[in-house]
Amino acid sequence: MDNATLVYMTVGSKKEAMAIGNELVTNRLAACVNIIDQMNSIYWWEGEIHYGNEVVMIAKTLSSKVPELVEIVKANHSYECPCIVTLPIISGNPDFLNWIAAEVKGMAD
Repeated sequence: MDNATLVYMTVGSKKEAMAIGNELVTNRLAACVNIIDQMNSIYWWEGEIHYGNEVVMIAKTLSSKVPELVEIVKANHSYECPCIVTLPIISGNPDFLNWIAAEVKGMAD
């Protein structure tokens, strides 16, 4: 079944987020991408704790589009190991969920 899905990602800059988000929406891999600037991150990398600023991206898509979406993000991402995880949408506003499906499938009015 092709369910509505959220894809949570982080990137290093707003410019990178805008470029990746534009690529995803233009190619109908996401109906919408929200970009949240200036997130503070604390994380382990290569045996050390790092502190930094990142940008959060949340894409609204369909589960069938996730593999291609992941490949596009990885190909355009500056990180060696980018955070790209999916979260299933269990329920919500039916009109909004239908909008996601229509936009990703390219069938909107």
